[in-house]
Amino acid sequence: MFSLKNSIKKAFFTGVFSFLFCFAGSSQRYLTDIDSSFFIKDTLRPFLKRFENLRISGYMQPQFQMAQADGAASFEGGNFSQYSKSRFMLRRARLKVDYLLLTKGSLPKALFTFQIDATERGVIVRDMFIRLFENKNSNLSLTACFFARPFGFEVNHGSSSRETPERGRMSQILMPGERDLGVMFSFEPQKKEHKLYKMKLDAGFFNGQGSAGTTDFDSYKDFISRFTLRPVTIKNFEISGGLSLLLGGWKNGTKYVNRSGIANNGDKIFITDSAESNIGKSSPRDYYGGDVQLKLHHGWGETEWRAEYWFGTQPGTSTTTANPGTIPNANGTLLPTYVRHFDGAYFYFLQNIFNTNNQLIVKYDWYDPNIKVKETDLGKPGTNLTPADIKYSTLGLGYAHNFNSQTKIIFYYDFVKNESTNFSSTSTDQKDNIFTCRLQFKF
Repeated sequence: MFSLKNSIKKAFFTGVFSFLFCFAGSSQRYLTDIDSSFFIKDTLRPFLKRFENLRISGYMQPQFQMAQADGAASFEGGNFSQYSKSRFMLRRARLKVDYLLLTKGSLPKALFTFQIDATERGVIVRDMFIRLFENKNSNLSLTACFFARPFGFEVNHGSSSRETPERGRMSQILMPGERDLGVMFSFEPQKKEHKLYKMKLDAGFFNGQGSAGTTDFDSYKDFISRFTLRPVTIKNFEISGGLSLLLGGWKNGTKYVNRSGIANNGDKIFITDSAESNIGKSSPRDYYGGDVQLKLHHGWGETEWRAEYWFGTQPGTSTTTANPGTIPNANGTLLPTYVRHFDGAYFYFLQNIFNTNNQLIVKYDWYDPNIKVKETDLGKPGTNLTPADIKYSTLGLGYAHNFNSQTKIIFYYDFVKNESTNFSSTSTDQKDNIFTCRLQFKF
């Protein structure tokens, strides 16, 4: 089984790597892009010239959701309350301010971005960063403060442009909030005549806790890098993709570090290392990712296929593999570390129906937090395995209708499937399918 999976991994990454190096949007789909509307000259109202460097944008996403059962656990906007299986909510209400300085040749010189999200759950900062560009060759830039991590396609695909209501389970667990505090250097040619104009390389250092914590709880930093091939057009096809890397970790709070192993009787278990030297050391947090996007332009509009695959090592606790905002503890008592090997992927199929105003959405994704164990191992006495080791897969089906360039409605249903285990809570499939109806307006 594992040899087959390893063969699939090698084939996928070989294909992505070969594709990217064989080929050397007008709007802001990607969180780190510069909105192209900055480069549109205002010829109607000259008195607005003093504000030509400033752009205010935003969007709102009110929605109604229905779950299979009261209190359903969900990655579609958070868990339902204990006695409810339906809800109205304001999923996102974003307001973004960008200030861009341009050179005389209309190339970017400096960008300041500030974005907030205000819903019934409170107000939080989503972006706060400055980006400085070198203008001798217009190839390099530096970004600092609180901004999107340069890892993966889905993590950086803006929520107002993304076709599905939410990012996948893997993206939400491993990259909660998408942003982090840090500094990033980028190679991104701004001049279209540059022979490497279609390529972009980002690399930076980040705290690691993202928006989940108010301060960095240890001295370890994450190194994150992404190579991106921007869309290349070949006849009616448009191809893009990327390779991503994260090398990091966070501090062990105790001397107890649990790693996957095999017991004398052959059971898959966690083996505890209790060396005193483990205290304060970093447990590895290493991710490897590859993604490809293929788009076909035709009379109805577009047909698009996307695929992204991640694998690596993730530290966590006995009950969760989510990245923490503070050093893991229970009522002030520090918790042992559990190191797991994970993988996950998603696949999109997007099809315009008759015209660009109507779109069919099909998505399949999975997240396996512990690839060292099978579903038959989960729940066995003495193995130390927990529900945090259960694999989940999701099939999403949806339809989107654009009333105009600013307003659309989405109907989406998630079929969520968990492994059948020996745990009483997951001996059968949980009732956690979710229906979402969302209205979106952006400006």
